[in-house]
Amino acid sequence: MDFELGWYMEPLTHGEYPETMRSLVKDRLPVFTAEQKKLVKGSFDFIGINYYTSRYAKNIPPNPNEPVSYLVDPNVNVSIDKDGVLIGPNAGGSMFIYVYPEGLYKLLEFIRENYSKNLAIYITENGYTEKSNISLPFSESQTDRIRIEFVQKHLRQLEIAIKNGVNVKGYFYYSLVDSFEWGEGYTVRYGLYHVDFKTLTRSPKDSAKWYRAFIKDVKE
Repeated sequence: MDFELGWYMEPLTHGEYPETMRSLVKDRLPVFTAEQKKLVKGSFDFIGINYYTSRYAKNIPPNPNEPVSYLVDPNVNVSIDKDGVLIGPNAGGSMFIYVYPEGLYKLLEFIRENYSKNLAIYITENGYTEKSNISLPFSESQTDRIRIEFVQKHLRQLEIAIKNGVNVKGYFYYSLVDSFEWGEGYTVRYGLYHVDFKTLTRSPKDSAKWYRAFIKDVKE
């Protein structure tokens, strides 16, 4: 997390890359001029975070015989389990989402503690996927209680973060409708609305009805 966040956050908030990155990447990392530092520091209105899942990370010593590459710069081993125990249940049909709502809170707390509690933050993507079954009629697939629980648990973590002083300004669920997904095509569905990919008919799942009622209650 530190390395990945540092790549984006440090230049935006401090005008330069962190020393930890410089020690690893060395002269392959660009050096900002004084004018560039002034231009990039604070050059944002808000921070957008896409959060779906988390991973365990373990430090690994640099291998002097391994070719230099940004792929190995972090010197970290990333895994979905610790001692054989998954970080969370796998989302239906997903290659990479293992449900861990607490990770969203920890990420927000890390930003607050290491950058600024006043940063305006929007959760720009957060969603749950299910395996696509085109042979299943909508009447049997509209019930998606597990997606509702996913959103509820993540919103609960946002609530805790906000009470702790994190300046979260908004939350966007991904996605409004089932769509073509990067790396997974039409094999998974993230949508609050079911899409018949043959007729393009869009129908609200139970999660869409719940989310609409939830937002209405919050606004009132």
